[in-house]
Amino acid sequence: MSDIEDELTAGYRRFRADHWPTARAEYETLATKGQKPHTLIVACSDSRADPALIFDAKPGELFVVRNVANLVPPYEPDGKLHGVSAALEFGVKVLGVKRIVVMGHAHCGGVNAMIHGAPEIVADFVAPWIAQGAPVVQHVAETVAPDQLERAAEEAIVRLSIRNLRTFPWIAEREAKGELQLSGLHFGIADGALTALTDQPRFEPLA
Repeated sequence: MSDIEDELTAGYRRFRADHWPTARAEYETLATKGQKPHTLIVACSDSRADPALIFDAKPGELFVVRNVANLVPPYEPDGKLHGVSAALEFGVKVLGVKRIVVMGHAHCGGVNAMIHGAPEIVADFVAPWIAQGAPVVQHVAETVAPDQLERAAEEAIVRLSIRNLRTFPWIAEREAKGELQLSGLHFGIADGALTALTDQPRFEPLA
């Protein structure tokens, strides 16, 4: 086996030895009764920003959708392949989540590519994917100091995703009725702190 496979196998063995004995009943209940997560989280695929770890969540509590730069595209029911939109539809209509959180993070490679351009080697999928956020980031670049650009752009992409969530009619309707809450967060990798989208220009420390 490769070193990577050895690492994964070792992690699995720790899971079985240290975690499974106390969590077995919980998993068995989830298997029998199904999942009922309270929150759907749209997060970045970045390995340093794992929602389950950050929120100390138990199995079955979070329905997590991860992609490059935690982007939510606008509502486009055109019959094409839409992974994020499919997950949103399942989470909202089938699982009945009560909250959708978009969580960005510091040092996001996807947002950095929106600022500086995507590498040529990722022209097939990454470049067109992040292009949807490029106009927002370009606007931010014109309005903030260079040393604030990265963080401000990361926050702007969370705002964009929140706006795009509201283009889904069955999300907007549930939010208007008070049945669904939309929230935006930003995770600081170096300090482990969360800041939240409010009515202020910049994200504020989570209360």
